[in-house]
Amino acid sequence: MVEHGQTSMAGQRLGAPETLGISTLEPGHKPPAMPAGRLVPIRVLLLDDSEEIFDISHRASGRVLFETVCSHLNLIEGDYFGLEFQSRHRKMVSLYKCNPCMRVCPGPKHTVLRFVVKFFPPDHTVLLEELTRYLFALQVRQDLASGRLTCSDPSAALLVSHIIQSEIGDFEETRFSQTKHEYYRLLEVASRLEMYGIRLHPAKDREGTKLSLAVAHGGVLVFQGHNRINDFNWSKIRKLSFKRRRFLVKLRADPSNVNQDTLEFLMASRDCCKMFWKICVEYHAFFRLFEEPRPKPKPVLFSRGSSFRFRSVLMIFICVCLSFSEVTCALVTLVNGHADDCRAATPSPLISPMLNDTGAIRTDDEEDNRRKNCRTDKAYCIAKELLNTERTYLKDLELITVLFQGVLDKEDCVPEALKTLLTSTYEPLHSHHTHFLQELEERLSLWEGQCNMQVKGEIQRLGDLLLKSVQELKALSAQLEMSSECVFALERACVASCRLECVCREFELQKVCYIPLNVFLLSPLHRLLHYRQILDRLCKHYPPTHTDYSDCKAALDDVCKLEAALRPGLEEIENYQKLLELQKDLIGVEHLAVAGRQLIRLGCLSKLSGKGLQQRMFFLFNGVLLYSTRGITSTNQFTVHRQLPLHGMTIRESEDEWGVPHSFTLMVQQQSLVVAARSESEMEKWMEDLKMAVDMAEESNGPTADLLTASKGVKSSGASEVESEDDHRGSQTSLQCNGNDSANTRHRGNTTAHVCWHRNTSVSKLDFSIATENQLSGNLLRKFKNSNGWQRLWVVFTNFTLFFYKTHEDEYPLASLPLLGYSVTHAGESENIHKDHVFKLHFKSHIYYFRTESEYFFERYSKIHYSTKRYSKD
Repeated sequence: MVEHGQTSMAGQRLGAPETLGISTLEPGHKPPAMPAGRLVPIRVLLLDDSEEIFDISHRASGRVLFETVCSHLNLIEGDYFGLEFQSRHRKMVSLYKCNPCMRVCPGPKHTVLRFVVKFFPPDHTVLLEELTRYLFALQVRQDLASGRLTCSDPSAALLVSHIIQSEIGDFEETRFSQTKHEYYRLLEVASRLEMYGIRLHPAKDREGTKLSLAVAHGGVLVFQGHNRINDFNWSKIRKLSFKRRRFLVKLRADPSNVNQDTLEFLMASRDCCKMFWKICVEYHAFFRLFEEPRPKPKPVLFSRGSSFRFRSVLMIFICVCLSFSEVTCALVTLVNGHADDCRAATPSPLISPMLNDTGAIRTDDEEDNRRKNCRTDKAYCIAKELLNTERTYLKDLELITVLFQGVLDKEDCVPEALKTLLTSTYEPLHSHHTHFLQELEERLSLWEGQCNMQVKGEIQRLGDLLLKSVQELKALSAQLEMSSECVFALERACVASCRLECVCREFELQKVCYIPLNVFLLSPLHRLLHYRQILDRLCKHYPPTHTDYSDCKAALDDVCKLEAALRPGLEEIENYQKLLELQKDLIGVEHLAVAGRQLIRLGCLSKLSGKGLQQRMFFLFNGVLLYSTRGITSTNQFTVHRQLPLHGMTIRESEDEWGVPHSFTLMVQQQSLVVAARSESEMEKWMEDLKMAVDMAEESNGPTADLLTASKGVKSSGASEVESEDDHRGSQTSLQCNGNDSANTRHRGNTTAHVCWHRNTSVSKLDFSIATENQLSGNLLRKFKNSNGWQRLWVVFTNFTLFFYKTHEDEYPLASLPLLGYSVTHAGESENIHKDHVFKLHFKSHIYYFRTESEYFFERYSKIHYSTKRYSKD
């Protein structure tokens, strides 16, 4: 182990003696203070290929580790260097100094960090220390050996000669003098090469041409192969940003430039794009910051699209220089589960970067006055909720009757029977609800107007409209029942036609299709549940003597009867819809969506193995438990590793046995699997559902069908516990259709399974039912943690997610915010939110404040979000 103050062993490679004395470490320079906590050994591979082990506190940041390494090397000019490690996606990633070591490195005990040169100055003479130049020479030697530093044969021969000369030396000269001169000459030759210090990042242009991007001291470079074809100096760049996989370079206005002012490059993944953006930020800050700016308040133009935290002074400067007013990232892309890593703030499909101050309607005291004049009558608020949700529901119907059927009409692959079924089912419903919405809007308009008390009794009511609407829906019960058949029929047609399946997938990826297509098809059945809840609240609010009570009670009775008749089919089709969604998310399973299969719970647990705790995605069905991981695939799918039969399974808590908090053991067929939940309540929910599923399996007393495909090589219960490293990479192809690989098939990245993966949580069958019944639409005022004004947005809450629009007339949401994992609380006194009806959404470092227009909607949102609070961190 490396002890603080131990003499550096650097210099044994490339001919450098141990006691060169070339460092000018100032007297009294001490290693950084180590935070309290248990020590964890971390291995670091130095540039001379020697490996050292440093005992670091598990609470230490990357800066503490880096400065400890620099102190061990007696290195003064440490700003040129950095530490990097291989991520779970097999990418070399920098260890940023502000991030905790234990929460960034995947399995610190089993990770080897590399000490590398991070910034390459154009003139090597600016390097003041001999040790610094020596370490640069070692980096050049590594790059040359690995093929990263490409050059002509004469240049390569010259470099190799200097390396050999430094190793052997001349007979007449001392080894120290020879070594000192040779690695100095090595840097002179290497710094003149075009690929000196260049790290290529694969990309494509808009035409799909394969390119590589790089960043150097002068700006951003574009390579084709190893030939530089373009460069963009920092002085010409106005803004750098990324959105999902697209890296955007916005140039300053130049009348002599006939090309476009924004260049777009497509990279392999969002993480690759974000990593390159970070490197650009660091390079610009390092080479363009000539003096330290004065401290200033946090500027408004900080990007909200990325949670990457560089040193505050450098970030302020680079934001000013490059006008990083907004960095747009994708929504779930979450995030690979690290707590404070910027990917946990993704797009991901998870934190929406579009939720910024741009483009929304600001509100101030005028808005407060308007809210004070808003009706406080609970019956009016219930009527407002009915109107708002009816607007959303009618738009959902229009997505089917206008947009989706319009797409199908253009395709020859769609069976005529399917077109007829969709038309006869949804067009009558669309016509009915269009008329009902018009009546609601007229009624609410009169309700809000000025009138005498006698007229108010006639217009400030809902029961008559609802009773009439429900009676008409009873005549449309056949259409309501056929909505389930539409889901089955569409799936059968997609199985029979690969082309139709691709059409549906592409339609589902459009912005207007903000939730799975099958959920839209089932919306008429879900709407009955909403009517029942609204009528139930009205009946509880009105006394029996109220003029509106009798109509509301009659309408409630009719809705309950209609719902009871459709309930068995609704439960079956909802389960089938979830199985279809999972079938698209999983690789390596077949015959998942079959009769009798029931989803009980899905979510994340950590699997204990020889490598430590590893995140896995578990899927609990009646009779079988599957677990998988999310590999590096362009299709955003999970690769199933193993299935466990529930028949004969035993479950026991094992925290004391393994020393892992919230862990429990699954034992089946003389094999055990140890998993850990992130909290005690999460563990209890898993164990409760597992025991219930085991009891169901024991009662059925039947064999478990094999869900795993034979070609994937995934394991059943009798297989070895050791997992292949290839399993973690995921499949490199997507679905196969009629024997052909559909490599370009894309999948939704914001499904419930993906959100659970990024938020490290789980949901059950009951949770899905609660979310289905508790949908809400309406206006909310939204405020960020560090912003001043409030913004008014139209918000739709469904499928555990808030979808944000400017107005209810917008065709598609601007952004979305999955709420799984978020906690819902009231704003505290210290937060200076001096407004009424404010609730706070909080997940890790992400905080949003929302204001409702009345006490009624405040309570409604609190109750609706209560289901998401169950998944918050205990």
